[in-house]
Amino acid sequence: MKNIVYFDLETQKSAEEVGGWHRIRDMRMSVGVTYSTARGGYRIYPEKEVDHLIEELRRADLVVGFNQQRFDYEVLHGYTVLDMSQVPTLDLLVDLQKILNHRLTLDAVASATLGTEKTADGLQALKWFKEGRMMEIAEYCCYDVKITKMVHEFGRDRRQVFYTSRTGQTMSVPVQW
Repeated sequence: MKNIVYFDLETQKSAEEVGGWHRIRDMRMSVGVTYSTARGGYRIYPEKEVDHLIEELRRADLVVGFNQQRFDYEVLHGYTVLDMSQVPTLDLLVDLQKILNHRLTLDAVASATLGTEKTADGLQALKWFKEGRMMEIAEYCCYDVKITKMVHEFGRDRRQVFYTSRTGQTMSVPVQW
């Protein structure tokens, strides 16, 4: 059985706080979450367990996420000398961007494809971190992993997903997941 690991993380600091988007690795992880198909469940990683998170990702047959190549992996590069781009990865955002020639949000895809939306956003997670509300961050991150997993499975099974365009129109996009 192939072990697909769905993955997301939240950070401690914003791009503004670390001096810009070119310093993503300085944002530091607050919480990382995975769902492993081999394990059949979620795992929550606080920052002190980031090495275990990196090891789980390295051992996966495939890591699926949304914007993990540009963002999440870059955050993890602040903790390891390993090149996370070497991990077998399906970044749903990158794949969709190649097809559409523009970026989408996870919400734009999830709402049109699944009829569900994210429960919060990264800025809210930053606020929760500053307030020490780690359980809220973990719940939010778990939900993002669940949405990512559901979007991936929908696209894999139906060879298409939907998104809401900037004009509010629901559009279909073919995928080969």
